Amino acid sequence: MMWNLWKQGFNAWEQATSQYFEKLMANPGVLGPAGSMLTLSMKTKAATDRVMTAWWSTIGLPTRRDQERSLHKLNQLETRLYDLEEQLAEQRARIARETPARP
Repeated sequence: MMWNLWKQGFNAWEQATSQYFEKLMANPGVLGPAGSMLTLSMKTKAATDRVMTAWWSTIGLPTRRDQERSLHKLNQLETRLYDLEEQLAEQRARIARETPARP
C-alpha cells in the first residue's frame, strides 16, 4: 500500500517535470545560449586536446593517436597471424590425408 502511494506520487512528479522540461527545451531563449555554451565548450576541449598532444610529443611520449595507430597495426598483425595459423593447420591436415600410412 505504501509502495503504491509512493509510486503514484513519483509518476505524477515525473509527468509534470517532463512536460515542463519539454516546454523549456523548446524555448528559443534557452536553446540559443545552451547551444552557444556547448559550442564554446567543444572549442575549448579541442584547443586543450591540441595543447596536450603537443606537450606529450614534446617530451617524447606517444599521443592518443599514436597509441591508437599502434593498436590498429597490432590488431592487423594478430589477424594475419591467425589466418596463417589456419592455413598451416589446413596444409598439415591435407598432407596427413595424402600421405600413406607406414606399415
